[in-house]
Amino acid sequence: MSDRRLPPETVEQLRRTFGSIEENVPLARYTAARIGGPADVLLTAGSAERLAMIAETLWGLKLPFRILGGGSNVLVADAGIRGIVVLNQARGVRFWESPEGPRLRAESGAGLGSVARRAVERGWSGLEWAATVPGTLGGAVVGNAGAHGGDIAGNLELAEILQRRKGAESWPPERLEFAYRDSWLKRHPGEAVVLAATLRLTLSTVEATKAKMQEFSEQRRTTQPPGASMGSMFKNPPGDYAGRLIEACGLKGFRVGGAQISEVHANFFVNLGEATAVDVKGLIDVARKRVAQQFDVELELEVELFGDWQTMETESAQLTDGGAL
Repeated sequence: MSDRRLPPETVEQLRRTFGSIEENVPLARYTAARIGGPADVLLTAGSAERLAMIAETLWGLKLPFRILGGGSNVLVADAGIRGIVVLNQARGVRFWESPEGPRLRAESGAGLGSVARRAVERGWSGLEWAATVPGTLGGAVVGNAGAHGGDIAGNLELAEILQRRKGAESWPPERLEFAYRDSWLKRHPGEAVVLAATLRLTLSTVEATKAKMQEFSEQRRTTQPPGASMGSMFKNPPGDYAGRLIEACGLKGFRVGGAQISEVHANFFVNLGEATAVDVKGLIDVARKRVAQQFDVELELEVELFGDWQTMETESAQLTDGGAL
């Protein structure tokens, strides 16, 4: 994305192309942490077909864009996003029984937790782990979301991928090159868009699937904070846990402005009500610095930074280097 706002002639071109657009839209309302400045232009996709049309059109116009789904696992800069954001609200879901077992196909803007709970209500097993995981199915495919020993890589049969130069194709899991909270899509931003995904499930009973979901939900309730957060801030380093390392540095409860490292789980950073992206970035920098100093471990972000961060780096540095540690 450019650091400058879209030129008026580009905005007018978008208005002519798409009929109606939204300008200078605050993104905080669309993020799980309730943080984020405005997007120059917001386009909404209510179906996979509409999402494909928007992406192909913008690629054809050589206009870069970012897709925003459930707004979890992203931190949007206070300065916002200079350019175009596509809000993915493609939420169609279909269930059926194949000779190989139960299947569901969901469009990429469908909430992962909602899809999982609908499967549980049918007595179809395999997605109980995802019932309380925030975000969309598309985001889960890009980041190989997981919890409680399960992940999208273990459920995915096919992903419908629209590529920038090759059109739409169905990709098996192997082609996505899944890794821990990672995929080919995450490593090649801007090159492809997830339109939908088909997931494999197994037949069980409503009682059994609900019991397993409740067990996972209770575990999440007692180990993760409620309220506005982005989800896990850092990837777990090999053989260890980011939360354990941050807690061992004495940072549970540490605050910068309106943001706090959770007192429940140190790998969750929460918005206490008036947090800014600079506040959260300050916590990120503190946690990384302390863990590197104490354990010689470089924490890698699981959350993605969206938007115009260049103008905010000085503010973040002032917060974290001013003797607050």
